Amino acid sequence: MIVLKITRIIFFKMKTQIYTDGACTGNPGPGGWAAVVISQDKKVELFGGEQLTTNNRMELTAAIKALEYCISKKEKDINICTDSVYVKEGITKWIKNWEKNNWRTSDKKEVKNIDLWKQLQTLEQSNPVSWQWVKGHSGNPMNELADKLAKEATPI
Repeated sequence: MIVLKITRIIFFKMKTQIYTDGACTGNPGPGGWAAVVISQDKKVELFGGEQLTTNNRMELTAAIKALEYCISKKEKDINICTDSVYVKEGITKWIKNWEKNNWRTSDKKEVKNIDLWKQLQTLEQSNPVSWQWVKGHSGNPMNELADKLAKEATPI
């Protein structure tokens, strides 16, 4: 008797997973940003810093730099994990009303970091992204790595 077993191997395109974080010593003060980009065959660490900035600007910069990198590498199907509620809610919910209200908040104040929000919005429109909030400092290895890199990138 001959038994023939056929196994079908199906390869799925894995989402490009990005973990971002920002850090700041003083607010404003020197700050750093970092992104860990994980695609099918590699993990890339991106990071940088500025002498005078805010934590929110560094959080936004991390997402922007990660998307710029992914677009340059023609990555698709991107998921960004951030521990910043400001970034996640800002880009997925608040930005629609800000834009509709001429970049004003619900209490009629000018939205902070408009330059970065507009840049992030443009990048996201050219390459759709899913956004996920992850709790910071909760043991997620890639979030912890992004946090470490952002702190190390902060100028002294």
